[in-house]
Amino acid sequence: MATVTVNNLSKKYGETIALDHIDLNIPEGSLISLLGPSGCGKTTALRLIAGFEKPDSGDIYVDGERVNDVPVNKRTIGMVFQSYALFPHMSAKENISYGLEQQKLSKGEIERRTDDAIKLVQLSGHEYKRPKQLSGGQQQRVALARALVIRPKILLLDECLSALDKKLRVEMQAELRRILEASHITALFVTHDQEEALTLSDYIVVMNAGKIVQAGKPFDVYEKPRNCFVAGFLGKANFFERDVNGHKTIHCVRPEKIKISENPSGARYLEGTIEFVTYAGNITTYTLDCDGKSLLAEEQNSSPSAKYKAGARVFAGWDQENFLLMEE
Repeated sequence: MATVTVNNLSKKYGETIALDHIDLNIPEGSLISLLGPSGCGKTTALRLIAGFEKPDSGDIYVDGERVNDVPVNKRTIGMVFQSYALFPHMSAKENISYGLEQQKLSKGEIERRTDDAIKLVQLSGHEYKRPKQLSGGQQQRVALARALVIRPKILLLDECLSALDKKLRVEMQAELRRILEASHITALFVTHDQEEALTLSDYIVVMNAGKIVQAGKPFDVYEKPRNCFVAGFLGKANFFERDVNGHKTIHCVRPEKIKISENPSGARYLEGTIEFVTYAGNITTYTLDCDGKSLLAEEQNSSPSAKYKAGARVFAGWDQENFLLMEE
């Protein structure tokens, strides 16, 4: 395990600022997610830490050692790519052992560590199959085992679950968390998937336009978003503009905090007409028109159909503590 510290890191491509003086600290043994839209700088940060790119300014430290000028192959970093990048002519076991062979370890050591990695990612029985004979989830496990078997100080994962279908992706989120916890490794995970970041992370770093806009534990970032961007990107949010003593302020409330009823309830409420009802198994989403203000409300389902139908006149209420004040 290792700590990773980034100080004042910047990177430009021509006139485009990809990374704008960011600071980041990754504690030993933790899993940090860099979350943000395409072009926000998260992959650039990952590539700089890995050594694939050189920063224009700033420093990168691994266990207190400055690694700016250390080449990729000397940084003891494991990398799992979005495309997995497996060798098609090699078996799963040969793919996994490749890095150990490059280190010129003994055959016995290579065999032992490769077998341990195969067991860790639960690929026993599939080790002699080639990539095209494996499912997407199995290929992802091979790529992960190949990165872990060299015993890296840190593991970097670049959108490594995005190629999987939703059901498999959800299954692999839990599996990836299990594997990383069993490996006791420091990991940095790049994703644009909010659910993935919330599920996997010890800490979430939300990025936009090359800057870090908020960082913290998943619960804190979701429940206490600093500004409209974070609230809107990490989940759904209803925004309200208010004038307080001549100053414009923005409040937000999450859809799941809103209760739909036939009578006023909660410290704050709006009356409106249900325009759309979206039934999604365990959750129903209501879209309301409250005198021209569009409002989203989500409720857990306790029956096989939505409680209210489109056209119903209802009240949408919430408690004062769920009304969040934030920066624009």
